[in-house]
Amino acid sequence: MITEGQILDIAKDAIYNMIVTSAPLLLISLVVGLIISIFQTVTSIQEQTLTFVPKILAVFLGLMLIGSWMLNNMTDFMTRLWSDFSLYLG
Repeated sequence: MITEGQILDIAKDAIYNMIVTSAPLLLISLVVGLIISIFQTVTSIQEQTLTFVPKILAVFLGLMLIGSWMLNNMTDFMTRLWSDFSLYLG
């Protein structure tokens, strides 16, 4: 039977996996947003929609570049969960 410690370990691994998998795209969005904000401050352009298009394009490009790594990361985690499934049933 599965114990509380095993459930907490699975939850901890799942949260860690989500953070590691999503971090590159979040960092890309953060850097592009910061660059656009600095550009808006320097040029005194206060257009709110100016940040969305570059961010979307940058995240899409990042997804194309590291999407396979993200998918492999999530697939490895799910494979580990399913391979240990018999241990959880007891």
